[in-house]
Amino acid sequence: MTVAPTDLTMSRPVDAGGPLGWRSLHETVTSRLRDLIVEGQLPEGSRIIERELCDQLQVSRTPLREAFKVLAAEGLVEILPNRGAVVGRLGPREAKAMLAVIARLEAFAGELACVHATDADLAALSAMHDRMMAHYRRRERLEYFHLNQDIHLEIVRLAGNDILRAMHARLHARMKRSRFRGNDIPENWARAVADHEELIAALLRRDAPATNAVLQRHLDESWIRLANSLRLDPDTLAPLATE
Repeated sequence: MTVAPTDLTMSRPVDAGGPLGWRSLHETVTSRLRDLIVEGQLPEGSRIIERELCDQLQVSRTPLREAFKVLAAEGLVEILPNRGAVVGRLGPREAKAMLAVIARLEAFAGELACVHATDADLAALSAMHDRMMAHYRRRERLEYFHLNQDIHLEIVRLAGNDILRAMHARLHARMKRSRFRGNDIPENWARAVADHEELIAALLRRDAPATNAVLQRHLDESWIRLANSLRLDPDTLAPLATE
């Protein structure tokens, strides 16, 4: 597998010896590799060639292999005997099933957040939403996506239920690539943004039933957006006829 240098090269070399030390290097490499997978620059099922990535990211194999372990725990990478690291695959049937579960978890989390979040918590969440909308207006899709996912995770955190949060974290990490892809059609992205505006308004009102309903619909429609992107019928998973 060969990836163009312009896709992989960071804006400047990763510095392992700076004041932030090893943790900064490890997290930087993990974040960059995660973005390459989420954006589809490293395709599903493709073998990750360590030497090429090390050259492009300007790091040794040690932080890269540590990044593989983190991403393997998230389900984005598979580490196979005698083959090394391979970008994980997620089939449409599995994606649909996972989104159905995430929808129920997040809808319940939204209800709990309306009860347990402080006014300061909700104000911070609203500020995150405003920054996300600024990225949307500039059509900065990856930056928008990062804040979007942070908002979903923060709602789950504000629910104050550790069991719910643990269950959600595993599924959420596995679905990052699919959820990013679901907004590759402008109309899909616009509908998702409209949902988020409705969601933040419901949260600020502490309207638990409305928050539950918006999150349920938003996540249910995430599957429809993804199916549209994959050119699949969302109910049968059959390929849509091409015009």
